[in-house]
Amino acid sequence: MNRLLDYPSSVIKKLSKQEIIEAIANSEGRVMMAETIGTIQPLLNDISNAEFVASMGVELINLNVFDVKRPVINGLPKQNEQIKQLIDLTGCLIGINLEPVNFGLEKDKDNIWEVTSGRLATVENVLEASKMGVKFITLTGNPGVNVDNKTICQSLRNITSVFKDELIFIAGKMHGAGVNHETGSGIITHDDIDSFVDNGADIIMVPACGTIPTMTVERVGDLISHIHKRGKLALTAIGTSQEGADVNTIRQIALMNKMAGSDIHHIGDSGYLGMALPENIHAYSLAIRGVRHTYRRMAMSIKR
Repeated sequence: MNRLLDYPSSVIKKLSKQEIIEAIANSEGRVMMAETIGTIQPLLNDISNAEFVASMGVELINLNVFDVKRPVINGLPKQNEQIKQLIDLTGCLIGINLEPVNFGLEKDKDNIWEVTSGRLATVENVLEASKMGVKFITLTGNPGVNVDNKTICQSLRNITSVFKDELIFIAGKMHGAGVNHETGSGIITHDDIDSFVDNGADIIMVPACGTIPTMTVERVGDLISHIHKRGKLALTAIGTSQEGADVNTIRQIALMNKMAGSDIHHIGDSGYLGMALPENIHAYSLAIRGVRHTYRRMAMSIKR
């Protein structure tokens, strides 16, 4: 059985879209994704946050606040061809967040979440990202940017009509993103899942158990069951700063997500700010796959 859980970086780099999807499914809920922010000072000063999370054993890295027109990942040896560098340095699958928003851009330069033109979910930006070497695109919304599910579907439809066979597309929300009627139980419904699938999503994002009010194991499990019935993978996301909670809380969230049926376990970028606390990435990994697979991934050389 071909499992992403087992693959060395030399194999991961060569996988096609369909091979990645199958390898994730075959891993039976033991694949980890960490989100990082590259535009701020890395936790380890001269080592990028993406490299740091890779050292903790994740298979996928999602870059948040990444502007394809003005790309910056602090801590890399050089500031050109950042995505290719990350692939070589981490051996992980690299993706980026893009935001389906419609309002004026770049109004507040001091606000890290303020959306710039290079972070919009457009065909042009996806083309640039593809040229850089990203493997997946996540269509979602950062705090307070007013991204709703309808707009995600519209952007998804436009983009997948061009790139459907080349890139993996993840769609959904890990929190309300500033939309009052899409919080709690309203953050995602079966109808939203159907719309995401019908408009080209390969993986559906839902909030992780215990991270949003009403997101119980039963509720998340019901959503994931519907996602699987539609033939797609489910990603449970910690995006409410609980990636900076204590280790025991992380273990509980991890096990609840595993029980709910998660295929990909996402942990967010706000331990302090920029990435999850490394001990929480480690604790999460131990909870869903044990010491053997956790340490094997951590120890495996990127030259294999």
